[in-house]
Amino acid sequence: MADYEFPDELLFTSDDEWIRVEGDSVVIGISDFAQNQLGDIVFVELPDAGAITEAGAPFGTIESVKAVSDLCAPLSGEVLEINEALEDTPEQVNESCYGEGWLIKLRPSDQSQLGGLMNAGAYRQSVEERDSDF
Repeated sequence: MADYEFPDELLFTSDDEWIRVEGDSVVIGISDFAQNQLGDIVFVELPDAGAITEAGAPFGTIESVKAVSDLCAPLSGEVLEINEALEDTPEQVNESCYGEGWLIKLRPSDQSQLGGLMNAGAYRQSVEERDSDF
């Protein structure tokens, strides 16, 4: 398996998004595994601040030289902020998926949904199982 990074302080989804809890809000992005599988990111479409997300439903799209993929909301809530820098520099997702390449900040409407997310160890195991299929 490739040497992917999965920071211990983050939570993850089976759709390859990561979640960092910051008080009563969360920051969301795509994982190192996801950005690696997508290849060079060329465009990111994100919702407007104030938009409402529904857990499991698409909230935007990410386009690479290989494919266009939906971004699925890990939690229901209100979008507080989007990473506007990605409009001009979408490659930040590849260069720093856990840092400058974050996608949105969200205020979850139901904090208990965090309990349904994977910790880094469980996500690593999920990726190892999928990566062995490639």
